[in-house]
Amino acid sequence: MPAMPSGTPACPDTSRRHRLAAQLADMISGAATIRVSLTDPTQVWPHPHTVVQDETGKTLELCRTTSRVAARWILRVWPDKDWTRPHTFRLADATLTRSDLNAAERGR
Repeated sequence: MPAMPSGTPACPDTSRRHRLAAQLADMISGAATIRVSLTDPTQVWPHPHTVVQDETGKTLELCRTTSRVAARWILRVWPDKDWTRPHTFRLADATLTRSDLNAAERGR
């Protein structure tokens, strides 16, 4: 794909992110955000971990398989992100942001 002088792709592929958001919304009904990290509190070694919330901020319970699949799908779409920090994927607009930056912006 051709790049602009700044080095960014001329036509960034956003369809993959939107397809992922649609698939996750279909797989996890009621989900609005999915927080992904590699620090599962029940594991000693790094394992994919998710926290799913609905529009009101209520945490939704997932089985272990669904949780891991969702985390792995998100990790695969953004392999270049710094996954030592947690990230939040918003299904409504298919955006991924670092979760610790969101907390800092809110004044925590």
